[in-house]
Amino acid sequence: MSGQGLGDFLRGYEAAHPDDVCTVERPVSLDQDITAAVWELADRGRHPLLRFTRVEGADREVVTNLFASRPRIERVLDAEPGELHNAYQRRAAAARPMAEVDDGPVLGRIDAGDRVDLSGLPLLTHFATDRGPYITSGIVVAEDAEGGRGNLSYHRSVVASPTSLGTSLHSRGDLWRLLQDAAAAGRRLPVAMVIGAHPLFMLAASARVGFGVDEREIAGGLLGEPLEVVRTPRHGLRVPAAAEVVLEGEIDPAAEEDEGPFGEFSGYSSDRSTRNRIDVCTIMQRRDAVWLDVVGGNSHEHLNLGRVPREAEMIAKLKDRFGSVTAAHYPSSGTHFHCYVAVDQRRPGEARQALLGLLGWDPYLKTVVAVDADVDVTSDAEVLWALATHFQPDRDMIVIDGLPGSALDPSADKQGTTSRLALDATRGEGFDAQRIEISDAARTVGRQIADRVV
Repeated sequence: MSGQGLGDFLRGYEAAHPDDVCTVERPVSLDQDITAAVWELADRGRHPLLRFTRVEGADREVVTNLFASRPRIERVLDAEPGELHNAYQRRAAAARPMAEVDDGPVLGRIDAGDRVDLSGLPLLTHFATDRGPYITSGIVVAEDAEGGRGNLSYHRSVVASPTSLGTSLHSRGDLWRLLQDAAAAGRRLPVAMVIGAHPLFMLAASARVGFGVDEREIAGGLLGEPLEVVRTPRHGLRVPAAAEVVLEGEIDPAAEEDEGPFGEFSGYSSDRSTRNRIDVCTIMQRRDAVWLDVVGGNSHEHLNLGRVPREAEMIAKLKDRFGSVTAAHYPSSGTHFHCYVAVDQRRPGEARQALLGLLGWDPYLKTVVAVDADVDVTSDAEVLWALATHFQPDRDMIVIDGLPGSALDPSADKQGTTSRLALDATRGEGFDAQRIEISDAARTVGRQIADRVV
């Protein structure tokens, strides 16, 4: 077994970057304490990987905040600083077939039948507004009944009983399509939920790819070697052999389960849900399993995990189609609904082309802003300055309505129908104002003075 487990990653990462890992040894509760620690650290500008060793009511260590830092994700991908998206695209493009093995750590303990009891897992309540304890890192694995092509996707899940979960497929992506196919055939859909895996497997699960593209093969590309998988005991679904915990079960298309509210990426508590139920028949886990949590709400971790693959895809498409695009950024302030794009505009209208391309390619985006190439798109302050000084609403704004968006947008209707806004904050033709400058010599003096100021 190669080093494809979460534990393998944690040991290597902490040895290489001990200053970026914080082990909390004081007792904490499963009820909001861990979320509160993440929020307090973020308010102070800190986003360490967190390991909680004494969690009341838990029989194992809880790990969280893994994806809260972009520099950490760069290290996961062995990328140079600033090369996150290029590294992701390069590795993801080198997809590899899975390698099926007969045994693996996730088969260390198997509970089935009467021994299945979800209440024995260290389930966290993240917010006071949540319905209850949620699984936030669960990656649902499903396979096409005909060819066995797989699909990975994240779905929030609340424990409804010792053997069942309430979950939501509100994104209505490929898992929803597979469930509708199962319903048409009059059968239940076998699924497996992976809780805790190598972070590169988790990034692959966030990839937005066409139906029939197996994200497990993308995981192999990100890992640089085939993903090693074992089959689940009842349904034979292929899951990472080195996973921490896997729940095997079925979704009955006709069954409903109350689910929500839950603190979503919008920063609001959402009860918009498809109210699906997963009946769990098997719990597989390592003998030394840790519990991996993904911080919910509009946390840095939640947003980064969802948007890094999207950003990489969008930036590659923009630069390929529009040669004047120099950079793009999805700001945390906009959750998943805003994007800034920098354009070195050579002819009128190029910025608008890029804006319309973004709105057409990414259904989550509601507002996109184009700025000149000398504006830092990673800075909200600089983008807002460009809007304040370059933008005129009567000529630089495009509104398109009646488009499908995210059902979790609290301002959209329950189906997620939304309007979209493009703002051209480039200087454009005829702009004759001169940006203020300070000479290099004066900058040197200024730095010398600032270095001495206490």
